[in-house]
Amino acid sequence: MFTNRARLLVTGLFIIALAFVLKYKMYELAAVNVMFIGLLLWGYFKQGTIVLAAKAFHQKDYDKAENLLKQVPKPEWLSKRRRGFYEFIYGGVCLQKREYTEAEQHYEIAALYPLRSANDHVAALVHVANINVRNGNYEKAKAYLQLTEKHKDIITAKMKDVIQKVEQELRKH
Repeated sequence: MFTNRARLLVTGLFIIALAFVLKYKMYELAAVNVMFIGLLLWGYFKQGTIVLAAKAFHQKDYDKAENLLKQVPKPEWLSKRRRGFYEFIYGGVCLQKREYTEAEQHYEIAALYPLRSANDHVAALVHVANINVRNGNYEKAKAYLQLTEKHKDIITAKMKDVIQKVEQELRKH
């Protein structure tokens, strides 16, 4: 749950501590320092700044969320759960900016990964369907709405309403 700057600062402190304990031949403490440095590096690549971006996104600070997501050096290196969440949040940011093509791409990728809940998974599928309805790609929209059927038992009433509205829109065409 660090920004990249904070992670670098803490890593730097552990490197200084490592040099200090090696100078005084305290190898057990050196091993602990190396372990923490490794943990920070692992977090940099596998966890990223996703938790902070999610917090900013939920507070409707979309610019901050986008900046935090851009700090992730290689999204494909994130853990599976983080990658899905990364794509889901980035899709939401793109949707807020009305960049529908990018939002569609991010939500499609998010739907391939495990998300926090089945409702989030359905939300990603519905967003893709809704964007395709806007773009006039009705077959793709129908296909994505059909994917929501297997989660029909566990989705919320609010999400069911959204699905019904998209289906009504599809019936018009």
